Amino acid sequence: MQRSDASALPACGILFSFLFLLILPVSLLAQDLPVADDANLRVDTLQEVVVKGEMPLATRQILSGKELQALSTTSVADALKYFAGVQIKDYGGLGGLKTVNVRSMGAQHVGVYIDGVRLTNAQNGTIDLGKFSLSSMESVELYNANKLDRCQAPSEFASGATVYFRTRRPTCDSLSTQLRIASFSTYSGKLNLQTSRHGWQALFDAEALYTKGDYPFRYRSQYEDTVGRRANNDIRYYRAEAALFNKGFSSHIYYYYSDRGCPGGIVRRLSDKYTNVGREWDSDFFIQASYRRTLRDIHTLLANFKYTNEYLRYCTDYPENQNTAKVNNHYHQNDIYTSLSYAFSPADWISVNAGYDLRVSWLTADLKLFSPVRRQDQKGVVAVDVNYFGFRLDTSLLYQHYKDFTVLHTGAADPLQKFTPAVTLGYEGNNFRVHAWYKNIFRAPTLNDLYYTQAGNRNLKPEFTTQWDIGGEYSLPKGNWSISAQADIYLNKIKNRIVCLPIKGTYTWSMMNYGYTYCRGLNLNLNGRFAPADWNFAFISSFTLQRDLDRTDPESDLYNRPICYSPTFSCGLTGIVAWRTLSLTISNLYVGSRMWSYADPDDVLKPYSNIDLKVDYSHTIKGKYTTGVTLEIFDLLDVQYEHVPRYPMPGRNIRFTLSFNI
Repeated sequence: MQRSDASALPACGILFSFLFLLILPVSLLAQDLPVADDANLRVDTLQEVVVKGEMPLATRQILSGKELQALSTTSVADALKYFAGVQIKDYGGLGGLKTVNVRSMGAQHVGVYIDGVRLTNAQNGTIDLGKFSLSSMESVELYNANKLDRCQAPSEFASGATVYFRTRRPTCDSLSTQLRIASFSTYSGKLNLQTSRHGWQALFDAEALYTKGDYPFRYRSQYEDTVGRRANNDIRYYRAEAALFNKGFSSHIYYYYSDRGCPGGIVRRLSDKYTNVGREWDSDFFIQASYRRTLRDIHTLLANFKYTNEYLRYCTDYPENQNTAKVNNHYHQNDIYTSLSYAFSPADWISVNAGYDLRVSWLTADLKLFSPVRRQDQKGVVAVDVNYFGFRLDTSLLYQHYKDFTVLHTGAADPLQKFTPAVTLGYEGNNFRVHAWYKNIFRAPTLNDLYYTQAGNRNLKPEFTTQWDIGGEYSLPKGNWSISAQADIYLNKIKNRIVCLPIKGTYTWSMMNYGYTYCRGLNLNLNGRFAPADWNFAFISSFTLQRDLDRTDPESDLYNRPICYSPTFSCGLTGIVAWRTLSLTISNLYVGSRMWSYADPDDVLKPYSNIDLKVDYSHTIKGKYTTGVTLEIFDLLDVQYEHVPRYPMPGRNIRFTLSFNI
């Protein structure tokens, strides 16, 4: 094992630490600050309310409150599919892996946050959003580039796009239970407990689910017509999480365990011995805390801490499985993250933010020739926010440093350190805003990319992304109705894409940098709401038109061909009609054709329309007890589309939910 010493902290990391320590005492001494009392605390709270009411300068889409709960959604991945510019990869529905891709940049370029602290996976860089439930969420927000706030952690500047989940803050004591039965032998139960006492809010949410997942399918192509039922598609999982809040303090603890089958892709089967019998066991745990404190609207401190422990086992070593390689791999990952940020606002129109992050990750596995690896990830940022008579300028300079330590004789990959800038310009008027922004960012190769046995490549370069965007937003609230529209034109360039290709033969794949992609697109959102008397009408829509092209080699036949899994057009339309405690929601998600293989560019995934329907009714007894009944029909027209080839989605399925609240 290489020895970690003081040299592991690069000079630039020391510079950011020094800058942070310098700005803080100087700015504090420049002000005559009294000891914070109750009055000051009340002023802080009032300021937070005002900021939340501002129209954001960044490109943002949000679902919250009743609209979020009205959608036919189970996991947070289901909610994100209603946003413009988002593609969800779902490997077979039900218990399948779900990842999010924004503007065709790849799942590794999307930062996912719960209550302001990032979810991470140093092993493969992707977050399975199917593991996180919406039952405890208050809002879901998507920012292209990053959220613009006066005090942010450096990691929030380090992604091409960011997704924020905000946990619900309880306002009273309540106890909710939920029982659910659905198609394909699916059963689940939920328990939610909330309390609010003496300025503290606490939430506990638990869920258990079992499904056999044996949905019928029919797979047709030019050469085959396969009919059957999905086998080895069962899943059993348990999830428990709790959160505690008090003014600027928030904390979250989370545990998830699952045991699931891995059905594999659909192929024409000659006998049962070819059925995939692989299984996967997951165990995820994290605990996090965040504290934000503002003094006299001038000084803001933000501190974050998080510990994560993840375990994964994948096994195909069964006597019945005689036709595939026997595998029984175990992966253990630990991650510790700490962050400290400070913002100084000498006047209402300007703010300076400096911050420093340190994350250390350990990965061990029992693969042949695999050795434990430790990654040290440091980030520092200096950002300036100027807001003068409606004109805004946000600019940041982010520094990232990665260094790995291994005991392999080949050694670790070379350290990686880069500066990346971002600039946003905008103007905010009455009910409208316009903006333009530029961001240069990269993603470091994951530990799998670098060190996975046989496929890993320690010479990989980072994957650079350059983004430009120009857009605007208009909203018109008028009493009991409102309309809003948002449009963005964007351009993304990605250099040195990290891909896995069979450069050493069909059965030996390797990670390598390959390609240059060029993406132009348009995102459009149109929303409307009307609430006369006891009625409530809402319309939510999103449209995406984009061309994501391969511009790697002008001499290649693939030059200017679309990137795999990138549709040219997609849109989502949702209508909500509610009368008192009865509501009806209908949503239609359309995705155009997508190329999925460079081997045969003319073989494409067909376009599809997925229509979901949800009917919800609740009744209050004596003003204290509330019972609810929900009926949901997914894929109403039984399209049985595909996000990934040979992984058909379940088709039409029904879910019935009974809930009780005290």
